[in-house]
This record gives sequence, structure tokens and C-alpha cells, in this order.
Amino acid sequence: MKLYPIVEGYGEVEAAPVLLRRLLFAAQCFSVFIGRPIRRTQSQLRSQAGIEAAVGLARLQPECAAILILFDEEDTCPVERAREVRAWAQAAARGTPCDVVVAHREYETWFLATVDSLRGYCGINAEAMPPSIPEAKRDAKTALEAYMPPDRAYSETGDQPTLSATFDLGLAHQRSRSFRKLTKATGELLTQLQHTPLVWPPTAWQPAPPAA
Repeated sequence: MKLYPIVEGYGEVEAAPVLLRRLLFAAQCFSVFIGRPIRRTQSQLRSQAGIEAAVGLARLQPECAAILILFDEEDTCPVERAREVRAWAQAAARGTPCDVVVAHREYETWFLATVDSLRGYCGINAEAMPPSIPEAKRDAKTALEAYMPPDRAYSETGDQPTLSATFDLGLAHQRSRSFRKLTKATGELLTQLQHTPLVWPPTAWQPAPPAA
């Protein structure tokens, strides 16, 4: 059985499967595979007709057992956007497990939140530390470039898959609300597919209790 992502950017076409496979591995799920992502434009992922068409196409893919829609929302409320799109998507899915996760503000915000775990990768310097509130910062791509050499630009298609394979999932879960939404959605989809992780999210991803 396969989980099919529906994504917005060219970078996510390669990066989202990398990240989702890591989440499935963390959940000790080895019976669900990630299908080739379906890419749609920003406007298509924000219209009912566009969502219905994308979900309909996903349902036609080989072994489609679940669908996850993932896109960015720079300024508007990601919770409200996700709620609206989820209603359209789940109606179009006709019983196929389906969920929507909106990365606030960008997919790259998850890298920004965990940039200290990415030192040495894709030119990120050895002193890199995340902003105190990563999701408050607009244009995460440019913010990532500030950690790179002056002659090194962030490449969505080149760097996004590498960083998706590398960033610390536990730190992302602790520091990013929208990443916690992705973690939760992944667990719920697996549960609908009759694979309920024993502990989800993993205990190691939880923040350490305050010192006595």
C-alpha cells in the first residue's frame, strides 16, 4: 500500500518522500510506501476544484491507500487554511484516508528551526543557531542563506532533499507547531491504515522535563 503526497513546489517533489519515509521509519512502519508526489500550483491547492482534481488523481494511482496534502502558507492562518482544504480533500477522497498539513511559513521553516542540527550540510556554518521563534520569520529560504557562504545560494531542488534527510526530527517536533501537525497527521493516517505506532510521537522527541 502507498501514501501519495500532493505538494506545491518542485523541491517538495523530491524532498517530501524523503521526509515521509523518515517519519514512517520512526513509527516502525514498514508496510506503507511513499508514492511519487503529485505537484499542483499554489492556486490549485487553494481552490476546491483544484483540490478535488488532485485528490481524484491520487486515488487513481497504483496501490493508493492514503493521501497527504502538504503546502506552505506564508502569512494567512495555517490552521484555518488547513481546515478549509481538509474539508474539500476528505470529501473528494471518498473514504480514502486523507489529511492536510500546512507548513507555516514554509517547508524550509522546519530547517530553520533545526539549523543547529544541519551544521556542515549544504554550506551551513558551524555556528548556526535557530531564531528564537522560527515560525515568526518570513522567507525562510533567504534566512537559511544567511548561514551559508556569501557565494552560496540556497537551492530548493538541490538542497531541500538533502536537508530533509538530515534535520533533527525531534528538534523540529519541539520547536515547530506546524511540524507537530505533520507528525500528528502521519500518526493518524497510519492508524487508519491499521498501523498504530506503539508510541507516537516517539518519546525521544518530547522536550526534557524542567530541572527540579
